[in-house]
Amino acid sequence: MTDDPRPDDLLPLPPATLHILLALAETDRHGYAIMQDVEARTDGELRLSAGTLYRAIARMVEQGLIVEVEQRRPRADDERRRYYRITSFGQAVARAEVRRLLQLVRHAQARGLSPRPA
Repeated sequence: MTDDPRPDDLLPLPPATLHILLALAETDRHGYAIMQDVEARTDGELRLSAGTLYRAIARMVEQGLIVEVEQRRPRADDERRRYYRITSFGQAVARAEVRRLLQLVRHAQARGLSPRPA
């Protein structure tokens, strides 16, 4: 028997956690770049404060969803910036959460709760 968590053990994810995983899905990013990505992707609907972001990052590192990248970008970047990368476990958790959300939407649609066209 193992004590390693399964992706489903972390569901449902807090919205900020899923958005951070989405921001890191394609590339490593530093905190401010994560904040910008989330804001741009949500058309300003979600703005992560620095406190919310860094508390979430600390928890996500502890859970094994993301890691801090040891190797920094070339000299054009600020050395104080910490970059983060999604782990394979983080990808599995993000996929599990997306599956859960899609299932929820299908149930809502089956009960006539689709959004009305604008």
